[in-house]
Amino acid sequence: MSPNVDPRTKYTRPPMPLQHQSGQPGTTEPMQPRPDHGEESYRGSDRLAGQRALITGGDSGIGRAVAVAFAREGADVAISYLPSEEEDALETERLVTEAGRRCVRIPGDLRLEEHCREVVERTVAELGGLDTLVLNAGTQSKRDPDAAIEREEILRVFETNLVAPILLMREAAPDLRPGASVIVSASIQSFSPSPDLLDYAMTKAALVAFTRALAEEQGARGVRVNAVAPGPIWTPLIPATGWTEKVEHFGEDTPLGRPGQPAELAGAYVYLASEEASYVSGAVLPVTGGKHL
Repeated sequence: MSPNVDPRTKYTRPPMPLQHQSGQPGTTEPMQPRPDHGEESYRGSDRLAGQRALITGGDSGIGRAVAVAFAREGADVAISYLPSEEEDALETERLVTEAGRRCVRIPGDLRLEEHCREVVERTVAELGGLDTLVLNAGTQSKRDPDAAIEREEILRVFETNLVAPILLMREAAPDLRPGASVIVSASIQSFSPSPDLLDYAMTKAALVAFTRALAEEQGARGVRVNAVAPGPIWTPLIPATGWTEKVEHFGEDTPLGRPGQPAELAGAYVYLASEEASYVSGAVLPVTGGKHL
């Protein structure tokens, strides 16, 4: 592909077709247009050769794009995902193994403390160690005004988006050696919150504080901690959020006039996991189509 491709028209621009997902967190198959995870476009150059990575939410969307890119850069990967996402996880596994790397699939619910422990233990046991921890799994739902959210729904979002990353880091810390990297999926919602994503935006803002505090602490151990802040990215989570008109115009308000694709985020995660970012820690890297953090 030419390096001078117009970023405004590289992918589909709104209006996006109306579509439906049966529930959270959504699956890839019914999406139109299909998200691009870099299946045909990403070319690796051994930037992560020999690494072992754990990617939560690695079955689809941003997680799949990161898994594909990491594998093509020479890393073995473990992916965690909900059991309902098995079909997507199998496709991610196929893409990773086609790149000649190992893929460990670990289904389960990260809201459960014992599963967080199992995810890290299996990754270390089956891959022989852990070099990069990608805390990517998350959930969101459209909310009504006046904070009219059921307590159980608040806890579902907080436990998935906030509690699980802390538990995973706790379990992974003893296995993270000097030179290891932790990468957190934050969001433009961390800085520019939408009222109808009230609880989700709260968790993403907290993840920025988590990243910065952890980077300060872990630097003394030689472990780098950074975050990526995606803007509007076309993943199954978007039509599963509960929007109708907002899906149709998703990403239209960015300077580039369209939503981003998962493949357009993969390079940011590769960079932060690589030796090229050896002096980068505590950073929040925006990939937002031009929207300001």
